[in-house]
Amino acid sequence: MFARRDNEPDYAILRNREALAENDTTNCYGTSIETVQSDNPLRDQSLNINEEGEVGDNPDRYKQHGFYFNADNCIACHACEAACSEKNDNPAHIAFRSVGFVEGGTYPAYQRLNISMACNHCDDPVCLKGCPTRAYTKFAEYGAVLQDPDICFGCGYCTWVCPYNAPQLDPEKGQVTKCNMCVDRLEVGLKPACTSACLGNALDFGVIEDIPENRSQAKVDIPGFPRTDITHPNIRFQQTRTTQREMTRVDQTAIKYHRSDEPLDSCNSKTYEESSFVPELDPKQGFKREWNLKKLLTSHENAHIAFTISAQLVMGAFIWLFLGSFFGDTLSLNYLSSSSAYLPGLVLLLGLITTGLYKLNMHLGKPQRFYRGFYNLRHSPVSREIAGVSLFFAGLVLFTLSAFFENSFFSAIQFIAGLIALVGLIFGGYFMYKLYRIEARPFWNHINTATSFIATGLVLGSLFVAVLNSVMGVMPSILNNLLLIAVSTGLVLEIAGLWAHRQSLKSAKSEGAASFYEQTTTYGYAYILRNALLILSLIMSISLLLTEHQSLSAYLVLSGLCLVSAIIGRALFYVVVIPTTMPGGFFWRNKGFVEHARETGLADMPQMGVVYEKHHAFKLDELIETIKTTSMNEKIDQFKRIFSG
Repeated sequence: MFARRDNEPDYAILRNREALAENDTTNCYGTSIETVQSDNPLRDQSLNINEEGEVGDNPDRYKQHGFYFNADNCIACHACEAACSEKNDNPAHIAFRSVGFVEGGTYPAYQRLNISMACNHCDDPVCLKGCPTRAYTKFAEYGAVLQDPDICFGCGYCTWVCPYNAPQLDPEKGQVTKCNMCVDRLEVGLKPACTSACLGNALDFGVIEDIPENRSQAKVDIPGFPRTDITHPNIRFQQTRTTQREMTRVDQTAIKYHRSDEPLDSCNSKTYEESSFVPELDPKQGFKREWNLKKLLTSHENAHIAFTISAQLVMGAFIWLFLGSFFGDTLSLNYLSSSSAYLPGLVLLLGLITTGLYKLNMHLGKPQRFYRGFYNLRHSPVSREIAGVSLFFAGLVLFTLSAFFENSFFSAIQFIAGLIALVGLIFGGYFMYKLYRIEARPFWNHINTATSFIATGLVLGSLFVAVLNSVMGVMPSILNNLLLIAVSTGLVLEIAGLWAHRQSLKSAKSEGAASFYEQTTTYGYAYILRNALLILSLIMSISLLLTEHQSLSAYLVLSGLCLVSAIIGRALFYVVVIPTTMPGGFFWRNKGFVEHARETGLADMPQMGVVYEKHHAFKLDELIETIKTTSMNEKIDQFKRIFSG
């Protein structure tokens, strides 16, 4: 348990709930402040802090707690950051609490608004539902959302879905950590370390809706703070000074906040009446188009690019081969299962998806813990995608092995395996799309994600079958036409989805507008190239459809155009997405500075708070060197270190 000093200052001691009206039992979202009823037998259990069995004596132990931030008082001294990092022994590149700011106006009417932010321990934590390993728990004690880094295997999905950038993925350790509400201090009646360290009395803490002394507001909205309807965060703000109509970020994110004339929701209007601020595009980098192909094609998310494209290609091709094996009596589909390309095609598909799965697994912070991805099938779309794709993979393996034997028994096995793979394809394919429908990432949260994924399967899967069978011989014209119709349909679907995406983002009041801006400027020429390749591919596929005979060379050219288009499009999908994060500063929490520090070597200086991207895959060269140069005991120690990431 945390050792409380006898002379703790008053500002570090939690107030009790007597200041809150007794009839006010719910927060402004309508959620009960009581996390556990008084007659619940699960009360008064130990949190096992530092493996000790003591139970804290805080009388408000089973009430939802939260932070209070007074923007009028914050001077951006960063004492809260320092206290938090010291308390949690964080390295320089990890900060559970960070201070950013927005600014508005010009001299002499310039205004700066500082914002200190950590985890908001939300009523509906999306990190908890999204985590595939069940590393998160929302505790009845204080309503704290806690995370166990030892369970985490470093996929980082919680960092995608959180609107507030609270979970921190450490690229050196390959795991996520976050604010734990300092529950060890709460147990002995003390405020969290960040609150106790605040110099300007800007940060406070207590039972939610219990407004601290000398405060007149408890808003859930402030310029620069993301949407509250996603998770219902337990943080309240005071900001009484009149702000400029537009408040801009000083980091590289092309977003500013414009005061809206729309009325606030009921949660806000319960405590104050003031216009809210909505995000808008701020084209601070101008409108110059650039290529940036190296930056685009060497991103941290290349493993996701490889996996999604390969998996969707394999799924699209498998449908053709499965239909050809058992339902191919019409439309010449039976040619697919009888051609000499059938078995090589299945083996190639198996190799492709195996490569994609390997790349994805090696992308994890702790790839040796991959099996934990199945832990949260009840809530996590990631777990469901993993389960679906694994089922598809198992079915494809059995389907391929059975195809090597020509008798009725193995034919029945192959049919069952094909049905298993088909179920996995539908289930895994759906959640492959669903996991990207993230409210905190507006660029992804669009039907275009579905049309793009389906189109990739239709186009590349059909072309794979067409090329493979063209290598082995001449396909029937009706089958050629079916494949080209599928390719053309997929291309039309992709183009239609991109057009709808473009139209919705151009006028969006969200970070999606900034993502579209990045796509058309920073990667503008790559974006144009992708679009041109799509249109050229559609023209070529329709031309081939109208041609009496299709040659292998034509199929290869069309396949090359579609594959390059898919790779560029998928890279744009991952690189330009801008989440609903809090504003940073000129250096701290600024993506532009992070990239600059890595390019120039500033990241080698620990005080910069920037580290290089690292992957914690098994290191073959390090293993070989270990075997050559160390004793047996040293080998064992080295193996433990390498395989633990």
